[in-house]
Formats: sequence, structure tokens, C-alpha cells
Amino acid sequence: MRRPATTRDIDAPASAVWRVITDLARWPDWGPSVRGATLDGERFEAGATGTVTTSFGVTLPYEVTDFVDGEHWAWKVARVPATGHWVEAIDDDRCRAGFDVAVLAAPYLAVCALALRRIEAIAVDDANRHETVRPDDTGAPDGTGVVEVGR
Repeated sequence: MRRPATTRDIDAPASAVWRVITDLARWPDWGPSVRGATLDGERFEAGATGTVTTSFGVTLPYEVTDFVDGEHWAWKVARVPATGHWVEAIDDDRCRAGFDVAVLAAPYLAVCALALRRIEAIAVDDANRHETVRPDDTGAPDGTGVVEVGR
């Protein structure tokens, strides 16, 4: 059975959005219900565990239940299936990101829609700050072939 979902088309590469949604330090930047998160191990992957602190200050254990690098991840929070997070490329510079939830949590999709708007702002900003220019355009001074430029 399909779960209720919300999606957003984002003017940033899928890789930029993926970095935002898998970087635990950034979760409070985009997650309205998240104040912080920790990872017990070194890798965020299927089976990874940690804690998430809610905006109400309650700290709960989580486990990543499904993970395909660059595509999607899902988790259980306090042993309860929670949100699924996913991203898919539309083209090199655009993607579609989304969240899905359990049927009983469908009202939480309003929070997820806000999170997607925040993710978009962060990912677009990150992509613009990390644009690369090839040496035939600028002549990279260090011979590396890539110059990082900002806005």
C-alpha cells in the first residue's frame, strides 16, 4: 500500500539535496520538528542508529530501516515507522524531493511540505556556492582544472 506523500521540484542537483537530507548537523535547519540528532556509528546507512531531539526537547532513539545512497532513506523513531525521504534527478540541475508518512500520520505532511521548502533554500544556496568552473573558462591558477566560485 502506498503511503501518503508530499513532493517538491527543486532547482538544485539531486546530489545537493541528498547531502542536505543526510547530514544530521543540518536536520535542525530544515526539520521543523527537529532540534538535533546524533549518530551512534560513523555511517548513516541501513541499520544505523542514534537519537533525535524533537523541537519539544524530547530525545528519542531512531533506526534507519531503508537506505539507498543518493536515492532514499526511511527510519523508525522510538520503534514507530516514521518518514521516508527521497530524491530523484529531473536533469543535471533539478530534482524532485519528497517525504512519505504512514496513513495515520497524513496531517504531518504539512510539516513535511515546510521542510521541503527549507531543504530547497539550503540546497540551492549550497549548489550556488559550490559551483565549479572549468579551466578553459577561467584558467585555473593551480593547474587543478577546477576553480570554486561563489556568488
